[in-house]
Amino acid sequence: MTISRRNFLKTASLLVTPAGALNASAAAAATDRTLPATPLRWLAGSAPASFRGASFGIPWPRGALREIAPAGFSLAEGFPLQSWPMARWPDGSLKWTGHALAPSGDDRALPENPGLAGSGKGRAGEAFVDESGKDIVINTGRLRCTIARSGARLFEQIDGPGRSAARAAELVALVDEAADDAETTSSLRQRYRSLIREARVEQAGPARVLVRIEGVHQRDDGRAVLPFVLRLYFYRNSDAVRIVHSFVYDLDERTETIRGIGLRFGVPLSGPTQERHVRFVSDEGGVFAEAVKGLTGLRREAGEALAGAQRRGERLPAIPPRIAQGLDLIPDFGDYSLLQAHADAFTIRKRSASPAGWLQAATGSRAAGCACLGTPEGSVTFGIRNFWQSHPGQLDIRAAASDEAQITLWLWAPDAPGMDMRFHHDGMGQTDYASQLRGLDITYEDYEPEFGRPYGVARSSELELQFGAAMPQAAGLVNIARRIQQPPRLVSTAARYLAGEAFSELWSPAGNDPRAAYLEARLGGLFDFYRNEVEARRWYGFWDYGDVMHTYDPYRHVWRYDVGGFAWDNSELSTEVWLWHYFLHSGREDVFLMAEAMSRHCGEVDVHHAGPFSPLGSRHNVRHWGDSAKQLRVSTAINRRFYYYLSTDERTGDLLHEQADAVQRLQQVIAGRKVGQKAPAGEDAAHLAAVSFGTDWGAVAAAWLTEWERTGSTRYRDRLLASMASIAAQPHGFFTGGGFMDLRTGAFLIDREGGIAVSHLSAVFGLAEVCSELIRCIPDAAFRKAWLDYCVLYNAPAAVQTQALGKALGPLNLGQGHARLLGYAGLKLGDAAMHPRAWAQFKAGKAGLVEHDFERVRTRLPEVLHAGDEVPGLSTNAAAQWGLALIGLLATSGTPTD
Repeated sequence: MTISRRNFLKTASLLVTPAGALNASAAAAATDRTLPATPLRWLAGSAPASFRGASFGIPWPRGALREIAPAGFSLAEGFPLQSWPMARWPDGSLKWTGHALAPSGDDRALPENPGLAGSGKGRAGEAFVDESGKDIVINTGRLRCTIARSGARLFEQIDGPGRSAARAAELVALVDEAADDAETTSSLRQRYRSLIREARVEQAGPARVLVRIEGVHQRDDGRAVLPFVLRLYFYRNSDAVRIVHSFVYDLDERTETIRGIGLRFGVPLSGPTQERHVRFVSDEGGVFAEAVKGLTGLRREAGEALAGAQRRGERLPAIPPRIAQGLDLIPDFGDYSLLQAHADAFTIRKRSASPAGWLQAATGSRAAGCACLGTPEGSVTFGIRNFWQSHPGQLDIRAAASDEAQITLWLWAPDAPGMDMRFHHDGMGQTDYASQLRGLDITYEDYEPEFGRPYGVARSSELELQFGAAMPQAAGLVNIARRIQQPPRLVSTAARYLAGEAFSELWSPAGNDPRAAYLEARLGGLFDFYRNEVEARRWYGFWDYGDVMHTYDPYRHVWRYDVGGFAWDNSELSTEVWLWHYFLHSGREDVFLMAEAMSRHCGEVDVHHAGPFSPLGSRHNVRHWGDSAKQLRVSTAINRRFYYYLSTDERTGDLLHEQADAVQRLQQVIAGRKVGQKAPAGEDAAHLAAVSFGTDWGAVAAAWLTEWERTGSTRYRDRLLASMASIAAQPHGFFTGGGFMDLRTGAFLIDREGGIAVSHLSAVFGLAEVCSELIRCIPDAAFRKAWLDYCVLYNAPAAVQTQALGKALGPLNLGQGHARLLGYAGLKLGDAAMHPRAWAQFKAGKAGLVEHDFERVRTRLPEVLHAGDEVPGLSTNAAAQWGLALIGLLATSGTPTD
């Protein structure tokens, strides 16, 4: 049978509630009561070969858990675990909890199928951080890190096992002050380094310590640019440091270009150069291995014992006299550089020292973004996640023949062309709204001068450093590289997420009803097509990775990468929500990873985090930030909530908090300014903003709900409740379309004219999902009725609309995507007759996908650059809404019977 919510919730509580029904009052009185185990699994399908810590979130149904017991939770014997509240229901009970799992102190094997149980054996010791002095000192048991609270350095010193160490870490940025294409241009390059404005412990517990560092990049003359936030994650018993690096772009892209941005630190070295070793790892699992002073391939043979020891990075046996007498004439190659210029090619170069010339040492397709430098007494392995996907990247080792080598992990490679952030055309005379609307009509691009600039967009990257008492062997190094590229992740089952009332009621676990098998196969095939298109079309690059394209051009056999609003998707029509719902539905690892990449991209690159448009997002465009439609529907918290709660990612938490007051920006940026929408007028105009009940308020409600449940803020609670009540009080509820919101209270002014307005876009940017969450957690009968009326009437027959509203709504678009609204209404109203109607609406395919839209065509050479499969009529709008509608109907309306 299909696992719909109607059938599932009858038994789901058994997964989270003990035999004695642990309700809110019982939990408050007896927090030490044992909760049943929550099933967990490794996202990759098996326990990782290399593990240095993981964090994850778990949902709880209202009233199931009042507080985290003093003894906390337990997961596996010997593995430290800490837990914390992430969100609360309106009654104060826990809605989401976060958990951090550290490695064991004795390197025992991880369990394949761990379970999270309440009231375990207690805490795994106290927090391992000392804040009593002028510096912050972290001691995991396997490494010790000292972090200054100010200055230029991100950390002063890290001492790891053996003689492994790193020191004096700083961020570096290289900026060319001329971005001209002329052949004779010579650029003046400026170097910036990090200036710390604040370093503080953001979380400290028995399993994990998190340090947040905030600052800017500063030039010698004092100019400060490119503000950043850096988070350093330390796990007990771990010899690794995970780093999340986020920066905001605030340069003038017309006159400046970034030529490099990265993290740099020193590595103390000692011993002979023939016992200093360099390693690079390829994405396919191969290792480039050399010594600074190589002893093989010489005219005089080294012999197997010596050569083998050097190849493995071990202490060398006695060097034969025939070689020892000439050691001083064997060059020391102390400089190495790996450049991933684009997704399909990397090069490794080396030289003895500057200014000597470079030698090409190796080439390949894709590097894992992981390298290692060390000696038999200690090593430092370092890497960048999604390295080749986020090209151009570069890993540099300098001065490895000296007492201290220099390592730089370049997020943007200085040996690649500069970061070109300029707009892709000169405006073409679109200086007034009339010409801009003409441009929108022909290229779907909403252009406006100065609106297409990248000021305020951001980018986050993940890095890792691991310290060892010796040089890692090849297989072990490959395991480290794979861990950096795909960090071990614990997730629960779809059934447990559903039982925990995670997110909206518009998803459910995949079932085994044969009547749904065909639809499930179509759903999986649609995702597979997009996953494969990322690779086939090379949707990679520093500013592009994570996004997909909007619409296909069957005549050129390419996606419309160069045509206005048909290019990058920017989460249009809830592509992100589709992917996350499909992960919850299926539990597939590849779906999670693609959704994660999209959330990272869309939350950072497609949103302005500083400047006049902050914190609004940009509509789909050739340039992610290029469209003049700056809107809440792109920056909406609905798109961020999934990744935040499932992973506990603190950077995503920043982005959610950023949206809490985003509605204020609508006073300056009026979405409908080109088609006659006016700013509020009158004596209260300074406190009012024009807010639509669909794309705008859906985002506002999601932001306020998230801020309320995360912080307990009554300010956002009261605004949310007032906005809900005032929408319900409108003469036609959601069919009023929008109104003026009093930003002091969140309430809308009541429309006295009784007009009706409805947009096909209102419910396809997260409104359906947030209304489902609101109705479940807030008992507001009037709001519930207003939303269900919208769900029922949107695609109702004209006569029914006239009877309810006094007039028919006329032809409305996106009928297929709205089918899930009717299915949801049937579920909430207990009206079984609505379910077959919803399925019929879905199958009709209005403004969506029907059977022939899934047909693939094989392209052949020489008519195309690369042969492959295409779906000529596909648009991501239709794909996302088809996927959301299907998953929503399976959750609310069971399986279609015909």
